[in-house]
Amino acid sequence: MFRAVFFYLLVCTPTLFASDSELPEVVVSADFHNSEELDTITSITVLAETDKLARGATHLEELLNLVPNLNYAMGTSRARFFQIRGIGERSQYAEPLNSSVGLMIDGIDFSGLATIANLNDLQQIEVLRGPQGTRFGANGLAGLIAITTKDPEPDPSVEVTASAASHNGRQASITLNQPLNSRTSARLNIGRQISHGHYQNRFLGRSDTNGIDENHFKLKLVSRGDHLLAKFTALYADIDNGFDAFTLDNTRNTLSDEPGFDRQKTKAMAFMLQRNFKTASLEFLASTSDSKLGYGYDEDWSYVGIHPYGYQSTDHYFRDQSHHSAELRLVSKPSRERTGGEPTWALGLYRTELRSDLLRRYTFAAAPYTSDYSNKASALFAETTLPITNQVTLSAGLRAERRQRAFNDSLAVTFDPSETLWGGRLGLQYALNSGGQIYLSVSKGFKAGGFNTDGTLDEALREFDSESLIETELGFKAQTQRSRIRLALFHADRRDQQVKSALVLARADGSTEFINFLGNAAEGRNQGLEIEVESQLSESWRIRFAGGYLDASFDQFINEFGEDLSGRKQAQAPNVSASSTLSFDQGNRFASLGIDHKASYYFSDRHDTRSNAFTTVNLALGLDWQTWRVSIWGRNLTNETIYTRGFGSFGNDPRKDYVTESYFQFGEPRSIGLTVSFTGQRKL
Repeated sequence: MFRAVFFYLLVCTPTLFASDSELPEVVVSADFHNSEELDTITSITVLAETDKLARGATHLEELLNLVPNLNYAMGTSRARFFQIRGIGERSQYAEPLNSSVGLMIDGIDFSGLATIANLNDLQQIEVLRGPQGTRFGANGLAGLIAITTKDPEPDPSVEVTASAASHNGRQASITLNQPLNSRTSARLNIGRQISHGHYQNRFLGRSDTNGIDENHFKLKLVSRGDHLLAKFTALYADIDNGFDAFTLDNTRNTLSDEPGFDRQKTKAMAFMLQRNFKTASLEFLASTSDSKLGYGYDEDWSYVGIHPYGYQSTDHYFRDQSHHSAELRLVSKPSRERTGGEPTWALGLYRTELRSDLLRRYTFAAAPYTSDYSNKASALFAETTLPITNQVTLSAGLRAERRQRAFNDSLAVTFDPSETLWGGRLGLQYALNSGGQIYLSVSKGFKAGGFNTDGTLDEALREFDSESLIETELGFKAQTQRSRIRLALFHADRRDQQVKSALVLARADGSTEFINFLGNAAEGRNQGLEIEVESQLSESWRIRFAGGYLDASFDQFINEFGEDLSGRKQAQAPNVSASSTLSFDQGNRFASLGIDHKASYYFSDRHDTRSNAFTTVNLALGLDWQTWRVSIWGRNLTNETIYTRGFGSFGNDPRKDYVTESYFQFGEPRSIGLTVSFTGQRKL
């Protein structure tokens, strides 16, 4: 049925473009030039505030199914680990993390820290698929997610939003926009969200052990002069979520006597200064963030006395992490501000310093474990587009990055590696006479090497090398006033692929010890397609379809058990992902019906436990009254059982003599909510 719908939309949707209503222009802010999306040579999905409202979404994780070939792994209270086209991390414990998928929020790098990715005061979300080696370096091996919130406006205003939802969910935010003088405006957003979550702890008699408790604060200042633009962002987040999501019986009824936690306190600032000249601009960007992270879980998932063979264990990780970056670049004026046929270019310098100090408290460790990790990187980058003919344009970009890392821990393990990495892109664009473009690009992405920190590992398993990815993409983009279509075919070869493995060792008491480690264990192939079609059917009706097909397999891979997995599908890589949305907006009435589908996939490269395929139905209905908006929304209305994390290489149930079986974390069940918002002008 899904394939039939897919091909119907692919073949028939262009014939539906019969309305005089216009689709809005899409501008990508994550590149150097703030270009129109149609002019880029990258497969991009852009989500707007309307997508957020249609799902009643408050966090990035609730919109991820709208993006083709984007997946995520849980094992946390919020989605923190993403995979684009089958490439990306699935977890982090004691080891330092090198992200394959970058996350930027208002110009601040939060890669690996996506718990903070709430959607208050959202402008848009951009998901760039494929290596972003020129623009973002090592954190862009697979792609990038960039979240942008609204900038201050010259007129004073206030917006208040409040929601009530299933599972005792409540959310409220207030946004104040205030001009300070004729050139400078400020925008302040404060938000709070709480929810009991969708698990019940039967042992403790509580419903909030996997709950949400989050506070967010953001202040933005923008000052515009004749030739100068300055922007300042300050961000604070206080997140104190629970984590109690795995059970011995694979139900939503947990038995933990010491439930876990997933916490994040972050202070961050970003500054941008742009000096405009006649044909170019000089830009300086800087950001700093300081985060205190806490993550822990009840390893036995039960209570003392559940069985004579039972054990008791908790595992807690506390990190102090700081990240500072600065970038100086000279950029030609965006092509939309210049006459056609002229080359564009950008060149710059980048510097980043990250430090992460870890304290681990583990029941079976003889003493607390501590480690200090630092990463310093400097990069030089350049990019240009050169018109060859009236219809053909050459694009080229290159980035060279020098990384120096240092690590030491309480087990006397030390590392001090340095390496130079490079990436870039070479592409051709062909402008069609009817509008739109066909493009062909070859990109090289890179990801730094690293080291494993567990002191019981063999010396040969301690360090691993960098990974590189060569990707070829053929794309087609076209847009009219009432229609938009995007198509991309891609093929990527992964070299020295970093694969997460684990040693599973039995303790004397019958419980299990897990030693996670990364290694260059495989060569891989990731290929497929993405299609996005959007049509304004009439003045009131709009339809959108986004679908992805992915073939992500190992060419060569022998796992830690000596099993040859060559030819097997890679983990977290569903071969089909799709969403379709039908929207209605007329007068003061609006509605949205969305259907999401995702195929089954492996949770890990070291066992055969898979997710279940699912299809969810989402609905929103609402009314506008001048300054008021009221909407009723529902996600997963058919109450599909969704698995968001799975383990399958160990047993944890003493009642079954610790027989190996599969364990799952469940995604959101049916959720229904009511959102009320007020937007009005304020007097000076």
